[in-house]
Amino acid sequence: MQNKYFLIFFIVLIPFGTWAQDKTPKYSNEFLSIGVGARGLAMSNSLTAVVDDVTAGYWNPAGLLEVKNDYEFSLMHAEYFAGIAKYDYAGFAAPIDSMSTLGVSVIRFGVDDIPDTRFLYDASGAINYDRIRFFSAADYAFLLSYARKMSFLPGLKMGANFKVVHRVAGNFASAWGFGLDLGAQLDVKRWKFGLMVRDITGTFNAWSHNTELVIDVYTQTGNEIPENSVEITVPKAILGVGRYIPIKSNFGVLASADLTFSFDGKRNVLLKSDFASFDASMGVELNYKQLAFVRFGAGKVEEIKDFDESTYMTFQPNFGVGFKLKSVNIDYALTDIGDQSESLYSHVFSIKAALDKK
Repeated sequence: MQNKYFLIFFIVLIPFGTWAQDKTPKYSNEFLSIGVGARGLAMSNSLTAVVDDVTAGYWNPAGLLEVKNDYEFSLMHAEYFAGIAKYDYAGFAAPIDSMSTLGVSVIRFGVDDIPDTRFLYDASGAINYDRIRFFSAADYAFLLSYARKMSFLPGLKMGANFKVVHRVAGNFASAWGFGLDLGAQLDVKRWKFGLMVRDITGTFNAWSHNTELVIDVYTQTGNEIPENSVEITVPKAILGVGRYIPIKSNFGVLASADLTFSFDGKRNVLLKSDFASFDASMGVELNYKQLAFVRFGAGKVEEIKDFDESTYMTFQPNFGVGFKLKSVNIDYALTDIGDQSESLYSHVFSIKAALDKK
């Protein structure tokens, strides 16, 4: 009976996501599309169908059911724009019983020590650099994940995230948002299929502005005074497929591909229309005895306009390696997220550890 209600809940909520399409700016809460863990970034974010560890709380909560240890932890730190922006992730997962698993994820993307020059001039009109103050602009996300096996269909796993988003721009403005993600994975022989619907009900960010802090400057410069508002992040659906291919006894290859559907207008992606945009990514992971890993990925297909008005297509390659030392995994990815260029500038490291009660 519980499984039945879970499936009904999944189906009924889908129409609410489409209702939000006309009420949102493009790329709302886009920091939640970056990805977590060096493994996923090296494989160009194509983990919807194949994720099987604590990071599933982000990629697809249904994958949390593949966590085999009593507790699993993960940490990641990355820096973008030559260290100006910092991106951090922490995750935890623990099976509740043989049918369900619980997970928690925390994400922060922020720029710190931004100069506030409103008080640069003292009362006499002289410049005094000691009067400069500093603030941070940061986005936070807290995900509480739950996954459960569906007994009515062998191989089917489903999961959900309750998501809290908090965004701050110093003392000038802040926002709180709430939303839901739903995911599913289905194993059919050696094939794996996945579905992840982010912000299925629309994630509502309620912005509050401290206008008294900026009204004088905005009035002098002719800028519009900001008002309190609600920003809605529309749903995004991701379909994934993957397959593991063993090679003799010591080697194996995991291949995966994702197709992302976004509904906030035209994006510069593989296929685009007024209704939806479609982006594709794929990844490959080679392993030796599940102890050493080499990973490749390709994604972020974009159309670039040249100086002569001609256009050409580009994509972003990614690369990574990983090692397992007893119950600890150390992963590295060479990628680029900060400026979306063809060249790879971002070095991302993440660590995952598993613990058992015994």
